[in-house]
Amino acid sequence: MERSEPQYVPDTEAQGLLRLLPAAARPYALLARLDRPIGWWLLFWPGAWAIALAGGVPERWTMLLWFLIGSIAMRGAGCVYNDIVDRDLDAKVARTANRPIASGAVSLKAGWAWLLILCFIGLIVLLQLRWQAQVVALASLALVAAYPFMKRITWWPQAWLGLVFTWAALVGWVEISGGMNAAGLLLYGGAFFWVIAYDTIYALQDKEDDALVGIRSSALAMGPHVRAGVGLCFVLALLLWGGALWQGVPSWLSLVALAPLAVQFGWQVWTLREDGKDPLIKFRSNRFAGLLMFAACLAVGSA
Repeated sequence: MERSEPQYVPDTEAQGLLRLLPAAARPYALLARLDRPIGWWLLFWPGAWAIALAGGVPERWTMLLWFLIGSIAMRGAGCVYNDIVDRDLDAKVARTANRPIASGAVSLKAGWAWLLILCFIGLIVLLQLRWQAQVVALASLALVAAYPFMKRITWWPQAWLGLVFTWAALVGWVEISGGMNAAGLLLYGGAFFWVIAYDTIYALQDKEDDALVGIRSSALAMGPHVRAGVGLCFVLALLLWGGALWQGVPSWLSLVALAPLAVQFGWQVWTLREDGKDPLIKFRSNRFAGLLMFAACLAVGSA
């Protein structure tokens, strides 16, 4: 039997807003993580960077809105699909045991229906793109479908997430420029290492439970060297992004544009504590890091 009242997870951000919804709708909002906007911000930023760096702002600023809508819908769809696949593992981990499908608040059949609705919204966004960008977007589906299984077969599911969660950078670049070049690939590569870094920080919350139930993660793989590993990923991200910006404007000023972001990354690594609430705080701070990167791309792309 389904339960009408969902159980909130510790890192929810919008309990007050969700309680304005009808009781029957709340589990579906939680299932799509609408109470935790950090996820769709992190999915949105790489596409926004590409649009800005490729010179799509301000002439095509509306594309930023379409990418934002698509990020909210497809992040939600990805979470629903992930929870359907991981319902057995989620039930064994304290932080995820109350997720709507794992807890029984949403049935499996209803979960699939909600997934289709979110994908339909994503389809509307897809139709706003040029056909080349549509092809690139659709090419990500196999990677997305495989992601929930990665934590069962590899110690580096965060690397697979890096491939998937940054795909909007490729889509946005092709949409604005009509093709792909070195700058677009370097932007995507940097975003890949950025995702590994912040999702490793996020995985610190579950290290003990993951080890007990056999879930693999980069946080466990790095062991006592998590801070060094995260720092290395941030450095690689900055180097690749520096190359992307240099392709746009070959001047030292392009690299200076990344200085605020470098400081933010340094703060994350230097002050990171591997327990308590700090991993979640540092993880969420990457929403601001994405904004700093957007400002750098906008400055170079508009030059």
